[in-house]
Amino acid sequence: MKVFIVGITGAMGRTFFNLDGDFEVVGGFAEKEDREKNIYNNYKDVDVDFDVIIDFSNKSIVDDTIRFALEKKKPLVEATTGLSERTMDNLKKASEEVPVIYSRNYSLGINVMEKIVRELTKMLDGFDIEIIEAHHNKKKDAPSGTALMLLDAVKKERCVSEIYDRTKLHKMRDKNEVGISSVRAGTINGDHTVIFAGDSEILEIKHSAGSKNIFANGAIKAAKFLLGKEKGLYNFKDILE
Repeated sequence: MKVFIVGITGAMGRTFFNLDGDFEVVGGFAEKEDREKNIYNNYKDVDVDFDVIIDFSNKSIVDDTIRFALEKKKPLVEATTGLSERTMDNLKKASEEVPVIYSRNYSLGINVMEKIVRELTKMLDGFDIEIIEAHHNKKKDAPSGTALMLLDAVKKERCVSEIYDRTKLHKMRDKNEVGISSVRAGTINGDHTVIFAGDSEILEIKHSAGSKNIFANGAIKAAKFLLGKEKGLYNFKDILE
């Protein structure tokens, strides 16, 4: 499998070169061009052959990446978080022509955690729920896409509203709210904790990313899943099933 990486010189893009497996990174897209390594900064110049696109880049160029996938008629693994509603609409439209998979986290463990959180929300009716996420000090968006993914899992089973800042509320916690807290410090790869707090008992489920390799491995798994698939919009749950 020949892979084209968007964001190839970034922290996630470089991770793919540390992985073993039956795939080859044949080129990519980055701000700084290096033709000797098949790294381009303009999609119109790309002349390397590949089977699938994996995008770990910046949300500002995702729309261009979608157009590139349509032009080349290649499957797209979209892993960039913080996408606007317009960009999500463009992804959905693109999936009418090519296979597209989108997830806010490509870790196998997080996707299993999402399923567990949904089940616990259903089983622990009446428990207060809080979500805490922690990442390195260079991460710009907050809360993380994964925290929002876990919030969505809760919302599928319970009618709740999210709270990001309690400093100006000056009132007791509403039973139908979910607090989301963000930590930015050091080199934390990504920690996510969901707290279920009841009367005199607490249940916590936590996932810690030991390295960025888990996200790259998940993206490769997703890319292999897309090969040979019909056009459509997929998510990581489709891989688990």
